[in-house]
Amino acid sequence: MTTELAAEAAHQAVEQGPTPAEYIVHHLTHNQSHHQTSIVDFSVVNMDTIFWSVTMGVVGLLLMWLAARRATSGVPGRFQALVEIIVEMVEDQSKAIVHGNRAFIAPLALTVFVWVFLMNSMDFLPVDMFHPLFELLGIHIDHHRAVPTADLNGTLGMSVGVLALMLFYNVKIKGIGGFVHELFCAPFGTSKNPVWAILLGVCNFGLNIIEFFAKTVSLGMRLFGNMYAGELIFLLIALLGSTATWWGAGMHVIAGSIWAIFHILIVLLQAFIFMMLTLVYIGQAHEGH
Repeated sequence: MTTELAAEAAHQAVEQGPTPAEYIVHHLTHNQSHHQTSIVDFSVVNMDTIFWSVTMGVVGLLLMWLAARRATSGVPGRFQALVEIIVEMVEDQSKAIVHGNRAFIAPLALTVFVWVFLMNSMDFLPVDMFHPLFELLGIHIDHHRAVPTADLNGTLGMSVGVLALMLFYNVKIKGIGGFVHELFCAPFGTSKNPVWAILLGVCNFGLNIIEFFAKTVSLGMRLFGNMYAGELIFLLIALLGSTATWWGAGMHVIAGSIWAIFHILIVLLQAFIFMMLTLVYIGQAHEGH
């Protein structure tokens, strides 16, 4: 009798659909290579984050390639004008922040801005469109998240890349000896007294390591936090449409439209902030204490 009641309850739960909590948890779960058993598990790969990160990178490269191929010296079209505005904006910011050779840095900043903007823009797609689409293509995927920047692994991965660039330019501009000297002698300087010199060296080195760590973590966490919150709000708004009432469906459309319009600013602003901080951190590597 107990088995029959349990089976009946499970059948009713399936017919009724998931609860709001189950709906949100389902859409916030990644398509992982295997189940994660600990908070930090480097063996787990979020397949959806990698797929959409690479896809948006390819799309960004294609857009820039098309813009360069169709560029004319006459009156530009809308697409060329938009690209020229973005390129000029990035060039002006890199010129004001980085004092040195920008042959690689300005294109890097442009790539970062376009790439992050495209990844952020995936948040505008309906969260419930992917499962039916995959089923139509004959692909069965239980969980899928399409916003790479709403995954902390993705944003921290990009910030680690920025850290590598910071270290590279520190060594390139100052040399290995100059960089090591700065690690142990800035910001408090040093002393002729051996005891004070060792003490200040340890303090300087500790503060510099903390600074590099804080820059890396804050850069990734800032982008992740904003995009994760935006994705969660879209899910909460989507739940309004699940209510079998006219006001629920109406509020779903109204609130969703308002948030989507406001979210355009967030998507653009977060891409700009990530690009600017990348330029600032690389610019600081060109300066000596």
